[in-house]
Formats: sequence, structure tokens, C-alpha cells
Amino acid sequence: MKKNTYIKGFFAIVAVLAAVRFGFKIGGNDIGADSPSETTTASTVSPDNPENPENPENLENPENPDNPDNPDNPENPENPDNPDNPENPALPRNPLPSTTTPHPIYSVPSFKNTFPDMNDVQMAAATKHGVSPVKNREEAEKRMKELVYVGASPYFHIDKLNSSIPYLVPKAALLLHDIGAAFFDSLYVKGIPLHKIIVTSVMRTKDDVVKLRNRNQNATENSCHLYGTTIDVCYNRYMTIEDPEGPRRRAVRNDTLKWVLSEVLRDFRQDNRCLIKYEVKQGCFHMTVK
Repeated sequence: MKKNTYIKGFFAIVAVLAAVRFGFKIGGNDIGADSPSETTTASTVSPDNPENPENPENLENPENPDNPDNPDNPENPENPDNPDNPENPALPRNPLPSTTTPHPIYSVPSFKNTFPDMNDVQMAAATKHGVSPVKNREEAEKRMKELVYVGASPYFHIDKLNSSIPYLVPKAALLLHDIGAAFFDSLYVKGIPLHKIIVTSVMRTKDDVVKLRNRNQNATENSCHLYGTTIDVCYNRYMTIEDPEGPRRRAVRNDTLKWVLSEVLRDFRQDNRCLIKYEVKQGCFHMTVK
């Protein structure tokens, strides 16, 4: 009897356990049908899910650095605080590469002492290297073998001329061209936006001298400008170079440009290419080719 009772009890327990296990299996399947499984839940945060807020490929994510609407994106052309933004007129691009250190501006110790060449010294050079004075513009245009037209150049600007004409001897024309180009180079290496020098007086005819003396009795009758060798370049005005439809150039003080120009002219004078007088009243550098 004890053995039979034990066997019956064993099978009863097995039956109960099987029933319990079967019941749990059914309950698990019902729960899975109404709720996302663990695998499904993981897919909602998958890096490949476009709705995942941590997905770096999600273009709708405002924190994504590659998002074109992200204000911290350096490639965003609408960002007004981006200094490399070509559409931002308040912060134009420095002409130098970002890895280049601009050269310092030294100017000269004294304009008067650095450029002391008086009229008598310049007159000797003018008569030596220049042409015989011309009566008027018509005569100058007939002497094109001796003179060069300098009314247009990418390196300098000829101001409105009331008492001179835009002609020079070839040697003086080359000097003016080289000064303008060197000024460009110097501005560039110093990280300053490009400006043209402004020429206020070039070659004077005999008629020009007569008109000047009628207005100003102190005007000299025998001017260096008569020989096509002499140029006046103002130091208190410059022409900014910029695209009229592009961003505004950074404003530069005339004094800064004057300091740079003085360095350029000092070098040309030291190279024995010209004589220069610093004119205070006329506001110009008066120079004659050598």
C-alpha cells in the first residue's frame, strides 16, 4: 500500500507541475500579443531609427552638428556670427590665410626727414629724365613716342585732373605702376583690405601752369610737372577696392594707409628710383623719377 500510495502521489505532483507550466506558457503568449517585446522596444532606440532623438543621421535633430538648421553649424550661411560667412557684411574675410600672421606696420620715424627732397633737387632729375615741356594736351597726344598714358590702372586711381594731364615718360609711368603694386602687396601681407593710391597731379602743360598762376601767384612757373617725370600722390585719401554687389570692406583709417604707403615709398627712395618731398599744405607725396 505504501508503494502504491507513493506512485500515485508522484504522478499527481507531475500532473500539477505540468498544468502549472502549461498555464504560464499560455499567459506569456497573451502578454506578448498586446505589448511590444523586448526586441521591439530596443528597435525604437536603434541608431538606424530615423525617429531616434539620439540618431546622428536624423536631420530633424536640432542638436545634430550636420543639421543645416543648427545655428552652431559652421557651414550654415545664415549664421550672422560666423566670421567666415561671405554673406555677412559686418565681418568680411581677412585677405590673409587664417594660418598666416600679418606683418606689423612700422611707418617711418619722420615724414619730413624721410622724404626731404626739395624742388631744386627734383628739378635737376626732371630736366635730365623728362621731355621738353608741351604747350597743351593736343601737343602731348602727338608725342606718344615720348609719353605714356596713365589714365587707367588696376593699381592706382587718377583723381579728376583740373591742372594736369594723365601722361608721363615711360620711366615715371613704370615707377607709378610699381609703387601701386607694391602698396597692394604690403597691404596684403599686413592683413589690410586693398586700397588704391590716388594720384592728384601728373604732367602739366604750359597752359596749365598759366592757369595755376592766375589762381595762385605762389605757383612756380618752372614746375617739375612740366617734364612728365613728376607725380603727386595724396596721403589723406584712398580708394577702397570692393565688389559693389558684395560684402562691405572693413573700414581702415587713412592714417593706417598712410603709414603703409610711407614704408613703400621709403623703400623706393632707398632703391634710388625716385626723389620724394613730403608736402604738408598740399597733403601729398611729391615725387620725381630718377
